[in-house]
Amino acid sequence: MMRTSFLLLLLLAPLASAIGDPGTLNLYIWSEYIDPQVVKQFEKEHDAHVNIDVFEDAESMLAKIQGGGDALYDIVVPPDHLVRAMIKLKLLSRLPHEHLPNIGNLDPKFMNLPHDPGNIYTVPYQWGTVGIYARTNPGTALSRSWGLLFEPKVQPDSFVLIDSVRDMLGAALKYRGHSINSTNPPELKEARQLVLQAKSKALSFEGSVAGKNRVLARTARAAIVYSGEGARGMQEDPGTVYFIPEEGSQVWVDNLAITARAPHRALAEQFINYILDARVGARISNFNQFSTPNMASKPHIRPEDLANPTIYPPESMMKKLEFLSDLGMGNRLYDEIWTQIKSR
Repeated sequence: MMRTSFLLLLLLAPLASAIGDPGTLNLYIWSEYIDPQVVKQFEKEHDAHVNIDVFEDAESMLAKIQGGGDALYDIVVPPDHLVRAMIKLKLLSRLPHEHLPNIGNLDPKFMNLPHDPGNIYTVPYQWGTVGIYARTNPGTALSRSWGLLFEPKVQPDSFVLIDSVRDMLGAALKYRGHSINSTNPPELKEARQLVLQAKSKALSFEGSVAGKNRVLARTARAAIVYSGEGARGMQEDPGTVYFIPEEGSQVWVDNLAITARAPHRALAEQFINYILDARVGARISNFNQFSTPNMASKPHIRPEDLANPTIYPPESMMKKLEFLSDLGMGNRLYDEIWTQIKSR
């Protein structure tokens, strides 16, 4: 018994040390979402060390933060539609704007959004869209519709679906002309059937990064991904393309937030203010090729990225995009449908 306790203490010692060390920052962020050189520069300037854990889907992130992660991680990067739920669950801390002088660099269009009026708990980090990333086939037209994945007559021989309940059902809802925030049972039933039919032909459900990598590796012809993965994939392989389906899709904003029981709150505030610097913000977007909400960063973004409709969609397409909303009790309906889809 004594030996077991001693071994347990040895295993927990590094974690306890990281939590207690004032020069350590624990960041929980999406995969491939921050330039490592940006992190190294912060560590150098602040004589600190940044521990990075990554997640591939928003639901697993929320579960981990609920399971005690709000006392382990200092900064988390939630999507817009989960922010209100995390606030209600008391998982996030208020942000002292007086400690974030660089907050003035942000584009007013991405401030004061419905998920966090007044930006009391969050500031925008990156924004983008959900679409289809696919390998082109010379001589064969590629359907620019969600039907590419939902209609058997045009489905490619190999494709993957995105492992995210709101993104996946949102795509099916858009294809049928409904809102991605629908809580109408008949509309959701229709979306469920579309996803189940697609699942029967698909290779798997994957995260956005994994879906992009499957297309690049030629083990899948198409995948649902986020715009940054699509842009990076097209840059790596000109034989691939990312597009927002003609029916429309989702526009999202990911956010920087400090957890409710962050062990290194002061360093977390310094890190967020550092990310909001104009040149640092540009370096991040130049790295991950998502869209910046930082207006002051725009002069430092690569001109070809600013002109890239994959990263910055034209106004005509922006009109077809919707933000996800927190559906309150309606979230349970989505969870039930997702359980049905994944279990069949």
